[in-house]
Amino acid sequence: MSKIVVCDDSYSELQIIEGYLKAANHTVVTYPNTDKLEDKLAAEKPDLVILDVVMPGRNGFQACRDLKNDDRFKHIPVVLCTSKGQDSDKFWGEQQGANGYVVKPFKAEDLLAAVKRAMH
Repeated sequence: MSKIVVCDDSYSELQIIEGYLKAANHTVVTYPNTDKLEDKLAAEKPDLVILDVVMPGRNGFQACRDLKNDDRFKHIPVVLCTSKGQDSDKFWGEQQGANGYVVKPFKAEDLLAAVKRAMH
């Protein structure tokens, strides 16, 4: 189906997200951080990016903003997947250009619904 890049510094979260997406027939590429994310996306050419927000180095809000300000990647939908579930966090995510927002802990159907909405 679709190729999805997932960035999360938690190995267990990466495993959970990857499992849910693969079960829905998506191809998944995972990274433990946002280091050189643009280079990786240029090579992978994903249909969607899922970013954790709280990560060392460049966080998900910053990475999302950088992607949306880059002509090469601004068309790629970004879903933020984070434990930061306050309305202000969701608003800030939207301000950075995020196409979806999923709060951890989440169910498979919540993640897949956000992915589907972001890609349509």
